[in-house]
Amino acid sequence: MLQFPDFNEKQIIFIESYELKTINLENENLVIKKDWEIQNKVSLYKIFAIFLIWETTITSALIRRLQEFWITIVMLKKNLLPYLVIWNETEWNFVLRKKQYEKTEEEMLEIAKHIIMLKTQNQLNLLKLERNKTEPLKNDIKKTKEIINKIQSANDYEVLLWYEWNISKIFFNNYFRKIWWHRREPRTKTDIQNLLLDIWYTYLFHIIEALLRMYWFDNYYWVYHRTWYQRKSLALDLMEPFRCIIDRALLKAYNLGQINTKDFKFENWGYILPWKNSRKYSEIFLKEIIKNKKEMFYFIKDYYKYFMKGRSEFPEFEIV
Repeated sequence: MLQFPDFNEKQIIFIESYELKTINLENENLVIKKDWEIQNKVSLYKIFAIFLIWETTITSALIRRLQEFWITIVMLKKNLLPYLVIWNETEWNFVLRKKQYEKTEEEMLEIAKHIIMLKTQNQLNLLKLERNKTEPLKNDIKKTKEIINKIQSANDYEVLLWYEWNISKIFFNNYFRKIWWHRREPRTKTDIQNLLLDIWYTYLFHIIEALLRMYWFDNYYWVYHRTWYQRKSLALDLMEPFRCIIDRALLKAYNLGQINTKDFKFENWGYILPWKNSRKYSEIFLKEIIKNKKEMFYFIKDYYKYFMKGRSEFPEFEIV
């Protein structure tokens, strides 16, 4: 099993192949070439995941070798939407998966409440960081605390979902009020803020997914997000406490003047981020994700122990 000192040395590689590039394997090194000239070289021992953006040439031999090193490959379109994930799943932890499938809905609800408690507490923490709190914000913070206190008493998923939705509505309306916020609208691309959240929630999702694969979890089997066709519900579940990383990064980027509306285009009733401008935003958000990779690693590791050994304490993550 991968330990943190090893994981800490590993890299998440982004390859933007907007101009023709090829990826080869040379002496257990990933070699990126353009017009037959080497652009970069990285040891396979140092790679955790690879995000391939747009078109590139990759051989079956390289894919097989990447799988042997347990390296996840996420392939994305030019608009940064993923369309294929390649990973090694030839060996399964059948004991773990048996436990997953045998959990009762009541047991899964208890896990879901822990997850939503962490997510909402982190949303509350971000709201409390506001220095000049208005009376409406103070009232919303108080209301958020009251709802959080009810989470553990939720007796079904509909009630838990209602609590989460109400807190998220309060959070988004207050936290992003200074950056021309309308409302959270996933996948609609109605504004730049929602577009960036969608893109980087997706990247965060795939990193959590890759961490879960190290323990052979069935990513499609739920504890909070119901199992649905082709939806990796467990990865969606366990990324919830970490969404605040992306939220904070977005507000910070606006406050630092790093978001330029001229970098975006409005087409077909939605905003897009042209590929030539994507690298700048990749650097902004990836930096924040990497800063928290230790916390993500231990959270998933502790979740595995909690799930397998019946530990009484659920893993923690608190944004600071």
